[in-house]
Amino acid sequence: MMKLSFSTLGCPDWTFPEIFAVASDLHYDGIEIRGIADEIYAPRVTAFKKENIPALKAKLNSAGLSIPILTTGAYLVGTGHEAEDEVMDYVMLAQALGVPYVRVLGEMTPEPSASDVDIDEIRRRYEALCRAAEPYGVTLLIETNGCLANSSTMRKLMENVDAQNKGVLWDLNHPVRFYGETPYETAENIGRYIKHVHVKDSVAGDDGSIKYVLTGFGSLPITECINELDKLGYEGFLSYEWVKRWARDLADPAIAFYQYVEYMKGIINK
Repeated sequence: MMKLSFSTLGCPDWTFPEIFAVASDLHYDGIEIRGIADEIYAPRVTAFKKENIPALKAKLNSAGLSIPILTTGAYLVGTGHEAEDEVMDYVMLAQALGVPYVRVLGEMTPEPSASDVDIDEIRRRYEALCRAAEPYGVTLLIETNGCLANSSTMRKLMENVDAQNKGVLWDLNHPVRFYGETPYETAENIGRYIKHVHVKDSVAGDDGSIKYVLTGFGSLPITECINELDKLGYEGFLSYEWVKRWARDLADPAIAFYQYVEYMKGIINK
């Protein structure tokens, strides 16, 4: 059965004990890490310091919780070696925490850039990072954002990456909003590579703008996406990415996280 988590992107003002308490009380299965409180860079978070990790892992295990993925902000086109340095910091933290996945991006922005993107640069850097992460037992997932929200482009990229520890993070919003894809088209193209899923809901304005809304209040075909994942035999996480760190006008995370878990259980438990 598919599992539910939320990204800490949605609760930028909470401490880790507060995050843990809400995840446990609402019966989530996991917590995706994208910053804690004022610290966006997970390797610098106090709770993840080497001396604190054994107690943290024991606490998560006792509550039936896990950390499925560490989410970097590193993107692989138009940047210097700082992207590689960031990814490897996260890879080493993932190994220490026993986390299987680390997220990377092709482009910086969710929407495709106006200029042509060097897909081969992304491929070369991604492949090299996958190989560097392999000895640590970590798989690098590249997200369907920017030009890689086009699942045909993503499929070609993945087919040409020579690494065993590769995979895709499917953000359900981006292929639909930026390329008009149906869930079937996306799953058909990249289904065999999907290891983790970001769920959010949105409405699209006539001017092409996108507004994120509580789950089920938008027009994103979430149920269809879950049905396609079910056909693929996907049993990973459906992780709620409530982007409150970047959009402070969004609803309070206590409301959003409760509403999400109730809505999603109605889909995956059918």
